[in-house]
Amino acid sequence: MGQPMTTQNTESIGVGVIGCGTISPQYFRNMPLYPGVEIVACSDLILDRAKSRAQEFGVPKACSVEELLSDPNIDIVLNLTTPNAHAEVSLAAIAAEKHVYNEKPLTIDRDDGEAILSASRSQGVRVGCAPDTFLGGGIQTCRRLIDAGDIGRPFGATAFFANHGHESWHPDPAFYYQRGGGPMFDMGPYYLTCLVALLGPVQQVSGSYTKATDERTITSEARYGEKINVEVPTHVTGLLNFDSGAVATVITSFDVWASELPRIEIYGAERTLSVPDPNIFGGPVRLKRGPSDEWTDVALTHPEGGRGLGVADMAQAIRRDRKSRADAELANHVLDIMHAIHESSEQGSHVNLTSKCQRPEAIPPGLPLGEFDA
Repeated sequence: MGQPMTTQNTESIGVGVIGCGTISPQYFRNMPLYPGVEIVACSDLILDRAKSRAQEFGVPKACSVEELLSDPNIDIVLNLTTPNAHAEVSLAAIAAEKHVYNEKPLTIDRDDGEAILSASRSQGVRVGCAPDTFLGGGIQTCRRLIDAGDIGRPFGATAFFANHGHESWHPDPAFYYQRGGGPMFDMGPYYLTCLVALLGPVQQVSGSYTKATDERTITSEARYGEKINVEVPTHVTGLLNFDSGAVATVITSFDVWASELPRIEIYGAERTLSVPDPNIFGGPVRLKRGPSDEWTDVALTHPEGGRGLGVADMAQAIRRDRKSRADAELANHVLDIMHAIHESSEQGSHVNLTSKCQRPEAIPPGLPLGEFDA
């Protein structure tokens, strides 16, 4: 990215939230835990929903999107809209000269991802994107073990997400089975971002997908009994070749009733590293060497943290004029990987990636929650 705007004072950086739906309470609860950031306003297409969240979490102002984007007290727009609105909202915020932090994925389409990167460079603002779980204590502990050579040279990995979808609990689950949804675009960002944070960028992928059924039935209370047409693949397998030479297998599925698969394992020349669920911020972290050894639990070297760590890191990066860790280049690379896995299945061939990103900097151990630089 080009030279970002920097904040000259040491006061908190103002955050405005657009999108006050199911995921927003986690951000509203966690953001006050991190120094240097403050939610000053929130907005939603349904203004009453924004007003309800503002009252629930003590946010000073609920307003329209237009009013939020014109508010001079807002430095970062936290975009919690549904994936099909990510690009539109992000580009509007960038045009208003605001930094932006998106919920995952960055966008649905590659072209929109590139447009966001280009616009942010032109305007001199930063764009970041969830997931930020790799900044939590569990995965940062794994990163430290890998960097210290505790598992030897990492040569392989497996990553698995296998369940039976979200229609049993989500109040409005249809979009998970429409364009931009599916297990790879919904949960893949957690697993792929974790793998890139631990092993570096990917250069080539191959993939294969299917779906178990063309229709799902909602069993959550709000829309109980409604039928959903399944428009996207719901069982997706990918093989990733990393720049480092490591190879990983990734499975994401909304079709599996039960599974005993691990979440993520990293295979080194000396040991196997069991990585915690990348959808959470803590442990457990475990190591094992050889058939006779027992799994050893590893104490976390970093605070566990929670959703919003990426926003806090972005705020600190703005103040200190450094690269943020959960940035748009990382998210755009992950978006490219997801599309390439689907394209490989459709084309019957490997797909070479054109996007690149830097492996995010590790967080030094021993820092308090919400501090990212030694």
